[in-house]
Amino acid sequence: MPELLRMPEVAAGAESALLSSWSVDLEEEYAAGRVIAVIETDKAVVDMEAEAPGRILRALVAEGADVAIGDPIAVIAAPGEQVDDIEAAVAALGASSPPTPPAAQPAAATVAVDAPPASATPSAVMPVSAASGGRVFVSPIARKIASEAGVDISAIAGTGPNGRIRRRDVEAAIATGVTSAPAASAVAPSVPAEASAAAYEDIPHTRLRKAIASRLTQSVTTAPHFYVKGSARVDRLMAMRAEINAGGDVKVSVNDLLVKAMAKAHTLVPAMNVVWFDDHIRRFSGVDIAVAVATETGLVTPVLRGVDSLSVTEVARQTRDLATRARDGQLRQHELEGGSTSISNLGMFGTEEFTAIINPPHASILSVGAARPEPVVVDGGIVPAQVLRVVLSVDHRPVDGAVAAEWMEAFTALLEAPARILA
Repeated sequence: MPELLRMPEVAAGAESALLSSWSVDLEEEYAAGRVIAVIETDKAVVDMEAEAPGRILRALVAEGADVAIGDPIAVIAAPGEQVDDIEAAVAALGASSPPTPPAAQPAAATVAVDAPPASATPSAVMPVSAASGGRVFVSPIARKIASEAGVDISAIAGTGPNGRIRRRDVEAAIATGVTSAPAASAVAPSVPAEASAAAYEDIPHTRLRKAIASRLTQSVTTAPHFYVKGSARVDRLMAMRAEINAGGDVKVSVNDLLVKAMAKAHTLVPAMNVVWFDDHIRRFSGVDIAVAVATETGLVTPVLRGVDSLSVTEVARQTRDLATRARDGQLRQHELEGGSTSISNLGMFGTEEFTAIINPPHASILSVGAARPEPVVVDGGIVPAQVLRVVLSVDHRPVDGAVAAEWMEAFTALLEAPARILA
């Protein structure tokens, strides 16, 4: 007989989650283990797999809706089960009808990682201005695909609820040759003399942006930060990287070597490999390090496990995988949890030095700038060298200044004698 499908607890302690998209259509039969919906938490996207074969008779919530854990999201039935009166079955289960016509949902899966809560916009997608001056609602993944293909999003007819443009709408438009967005006129329109303020756009907060704001505010208000700066000559490190990459299948980045050096320094100074709890300090035997990854929707920090026991090529391979899935919105919740420290590298932007906010509950985060040619003194003479500057932000509750200074000394020494990183 029909039964309710409820929102699962996809993250420990979560009170609600966002139903990002349905992955099966109404009345489509699915097997056990099939992904039937995509659920979004504050920082990850989780595939909801069917526990048993079945089919969806009625979706009770729309894509983009924020749903309390345990609340019903659909009415399901066994494959082939005859249900003559779906409305009666829904009523018998005490469920309410969906806010949009059933034919519009579920639909083909579109992982809308950037979608704001349902309370922000009725269709739970970002609006853009149409050529006519109205608004077009478009899912973030559809917006991204259209942007990459140079497609004018306002020229696409959406098939989703309230005319929302889905991923499949953009892909269909690309296939049929929708033209690119028109170029801006060479002559700017005249601006009335009385105009006194610049035009602006209000961008609703995504769940991820709000989560970042909350966690970092918590960090700076509860964790007393202090900072230890260091610099190292990295000519030998760069040469070792070039040698590793010569003919190798997996290319190792400078950041990969820095992650390995951090793990080595943590084993040399184990008092740094800790996190703070209100009634105890937890010290880890292995080294898990979070790597900051910038995505279109915000910063995420997937965790590399057991870095102290990984080869540098395996660090490179796993980091690429995590970064790719982070940008595609496909990280799982457990991949964002754990670790005692993080690394944030802005060197690729030419940033020389910066200080980062610790990612709770970590005890530290290493900020990495760009390696630059600088004159250095060697045996009383001045010689050119590649110099890398780093700043370690430290939570003073579990870590004292002397421990952080000892760690920085070990870390910079490893960079200047890089063969030790691989030992």
